[in-house]
Amino acid sequence: MTASTALRKGPALDAEPAERVPHEHARLRRMLDESFDFIWRSLRRFGLSDDRADDAAQQVFIIASRKLDTIRPDAERSFLFGTAMRVASDMRRSAVSRREIAHADPAADLADTATAADELIDRGRARAMLDRVLDAMDEDLRIVFVLFELEETPTAEIAALLGIPPGTVASRLRRAREEFEVQIARIKKRRGGAP
Repeated sequence: MTASTALRKGPALDAEPAERVPHEHARLRRMLDESFDFIWRSLRRFGLSDDRADDAAQQVFIIASRKLDTIRPDAERSFLFGTAMRVASDMRRSAVSRREIAHADPAADLADTATAADELIDRGRARAMLDRVLDAMDEDLRIVFVLFELEETPTAEIAALLGIPPGTVASRLRRAREEFEVQIARIKKRRGGAP
């Protein structure tokens, strides 16, 4: 069982202090059930490796549990997303200061025996390329790009999540797409035109 699976199922929320009001516990559980996958993917796309995204997701929901009484019911997803951005930023900074090199477990994809080895290799290369392209983007552009292109979040919802006008979302998305194309062209050029 991976850490992300353990967090979703595990006793962490069930073993809370007795003074937690049952409706608060239910609210936190609902937030976790509805938003965990989105938050984990967002953390992953903010430049964290799988294992660091597991840790960061847990941290996001721990922060939410501590601040539950201050989170407006209509702003839960926005709170979680904003917290995820800060946690990811802090983790990336701490990794740089400690000179860590994050890497995925190279054998993790091999557990899927139904998938051909060459398909796993291609998928891993594509994921690594996407990670390099996203890492090269300015954070403001990357966030909008990830939300719109990878998470398929509508621009109005992105504007609400980030607390920015829809026009700013559109502008950042346009610039992010241009940057994405530039980065892909650079990678292809280095590889002699191969994708």
